[in-house]
Amino acid sequence: MDSNFSIYTTSLTLDPLDIPPYHVFSAFLIGTLTYCAILVFNLTIILTIIFNRKLHKPMYILLFNMPVNDIMGSTSFFPQLVSSILSQNRYINYSACFVQALLTHLYGAGSFLILTAMAYDRYIAICCPLKYNILMTPNNLLKIITIMWTIDFTMIGLLLALNYRKKICSTNIVDIFCNNPSLMKLICEDIQPNNYYGLFIVAFYTALPLLIVIFTYIQILMTVVIKRQSDAKSKAIQTCGTHLVVFLCLEFCATCVLLAHRFEAASPNLRRATGASVMIFPPIVNPLVYGLKTKEIRQSITLFFYNKISSHKQNDKIRQVKKQLQ
Repeated sequence: MDSNFSIYTTSLTLDPLDIPPYHVFSAFLIGTLTYCAILVFNLTIILTIIFNRKLHKPMYILLFNMPVNDIMGSTSFFPQLVSSILSQNRYINYSACFVQALLTHLYGAGSFLILTAMAYDRYIAICCPLKYNILMTPNNLLKIITIMWTIDFTMIGLLLALNYRKKICSTNIVDIFCNNPSLMKLICEDIQPNNYYGLFIVAFYTALPLLIVIFTYIQILMTVVIKRQSDAKSKAIQTCGTHLVVFLCLEFCATCVLLAHRFEAASPNLRRATGASVMIFPPIVNPLVYGLKTKEIRQSITLFFYNKISSHKQNDKIRQVKKQLQ
């Protein structure tokens, strides 16, 4: 590229989707319905927490950040994907690719931070119940959420900023969507600082949360065993089991993506599949797991739809009575 300015108007080529022409509409329909399902599921959790005052507790306020983050991640991925499926056009300009990569990594890193904060909340609630109201005050909760998102935007912003104004020698993105590893592979200049900081980011967002979650769960299990109370055991299983399923799902998907990009011998199809899995499965699984497994949320959603159906039936009866009177 002759000038740095021209980089951001340059068209890049994403990896082909290899969808046969007779399956294009089906793939477009599946992608669109999946995105719509993600929006409906996550917005249901968001609205349930907002409008139910019983859920205005630290655990659910922290959980509130998860569907917001999942919507951000899926929105960075699906609209561009389904439009390229329909148009059969895999071109994207550098600026749009850069933004997609930024939002994608904010989503991935945000997921780990949110789940780590939720693990801390469960640790305090089960291991230090008498201190819970002191440690998890509204002010402290606001600090946790503010620190969480500040770390996310600062560290991921710096990660992508290291690619800023770099000369590129290629226009082929080696993935089905834009991310930092694929952008780095376009750069002609020395990318050692990018690699070192990237490894630090990997350790910070995957290894550190894993150690924190392992520590908190060991402490929770020890507390449950020492107390030897059936209600404590059921509470631990109910509140922590859901969190653990979501965390392990994310950890597995993220590890597969990192390995697929780090090893050049990895199959391109494996890289595509693992990359897509991170963007598709967590935003679908998270609201379903929390909605079905968390008793308070499940009851709130059920009650909401029950009231809506009852109200609709009552309105129908009133209309029928009015018709009879006329």
